[in-house]
Amino acid sequence: MELNLKRPLAFFDLETTGVNVSSDRIVELSILKVSPGGLEETLTLKVNPERPIPAESSMFHGIYDEDVKDLPTFKQQAKQIADFIADSDLAGYNSNKFDVPMLMEEFLRAGVDFTLEGRAFVDVQNIFHQMEQRTLKAAYKFYCDQNLDNAHTAEADVRATYEVLKAQLTKYDGVDYEDKHGQVSKPVVNDVEALHNFTNLSKPVDFAGRLVYDDDGDATINFGKHKGRKVVEVFDVEPSYYAWMQNGDFPLYTKKVLENLWNDHRNKKRETRQQEQSAQPRVSREEARPYKKEVPGKAITDDMLKGLKDKFKK
Repeated sequence: MELNLKRPLAFFDLETTGVNVSSDRIVELSILKVSPGGLEETLTLKVNPERPIPAESSMFHGIYDEDVKDLPTFKQQAKQIADFIADSDLAGYNSNKFDVPMLMEEFLRAGVDFTLEGRAFVDVQNIFHQMEQRTLKAAYKFYCDQNLDNAHTAEADVRATYEVLKAQLTKYDGVDYEDKHGQVSKPVVNDVEALHNFTNLSKPVDFAGRLVYDDDGDATINFGKHKGRKVVEVFDVEPSYYAWMQNGDFPLYTKKVLENLWNDHRNKKRETRQQEQSAQPRVSREEARPYKKEVPGKAITDDMLKGLKDKFKK
């Protein structure tokens, strides 16, 4: 089954120095961009992470310091990457939890203004985990009946992800799914927006999962002592929590989203105050001036004048 696309869908996969979105770096990136009509374009880049690659990471993806030490950094290649996927929705395997926030972190460090607003995000792993509970290698075998050679290389993984999604659309066409609330639907359909809704399970605000949307569609804290509370409520009862997060070890994109929420909240409160002030009856300057009771002055007598003259003579 070919994808029913209204705009390009970019499948991408990252190999990195580790799994910490805030502190680790990309060492390889591969993108398979599929356009309406089926045109496929591929961009694969290795990246100098400007730091040593841990041995355990190199053993996992096969990329060592010697392979990337003379290559361009992410910052030097960031605009090329952003331009390649500028008009695309994004898809990947475990991409919502790792690849999207990691990519945004690198874009922000590079000073490249790449926005996630208005894009759909299809996480193929979420479809798979909800329907079958397996890994990418097993998914490829299960859905495509093929063995995944060169697993954990970015290009092999990203192409396998693309093939798995197409096979999922065929396998689950018309298949019922019952969610934890007992609601039955047919969520796996050939529509990127529908797949976006089905694969964004936790409704993340920042993709790192520190902030998530609640059932009312409001941003809430998803960790620590304020877990489950609406962000605006925390701003009101403990404004210093915002400063603590901005100065803490959180992903840059989380901080950027939090800053936008903070500014929106302050602007709304300012507008509310202005509306309340404008609704109050206007008082004239004369009315606003404190009332002073006029006290009649004393008449000057001859004795008072004589006293003043005697005082000055002395």
